[in-house]
Amino acid sequence: MIVESDVEGLLRRKVEQIGGKAYKFISDGNRGVPDRIICLPGGRAVFVETKRPKGGVLSRIQKYRIAELRRLGFEVKVINTKEQVEDFIREVSNP
Repeated sequence: MIVESDVEGLLRRKVEQIGGKAYKFISDGNRGVPDRIICLPGGRAVFVETKRPKGGVLSRIQKYRIAELRRLGFEVKVINTKEQVEDFIREVSNP
């Protein structure tokens, strides 16, 4: 059974393979922020919320934070599966 930490770990490893960094994002006092800030070569940053493949749903505060970041112009992704990790890596490797 695949859990959220499996998806997050794969994301981190794949981002590092393409020369990026997948920093764990912890913002004290700000519940609901995405799990990772992905910093890519060329100065691109993407916030990523990971969820478990089955049953992983965004909470209301997470939806709010994602909308807030998008309103500010940031790119935010929600990734639930290993396949979505691979799709994300292909997307950011070939902008």
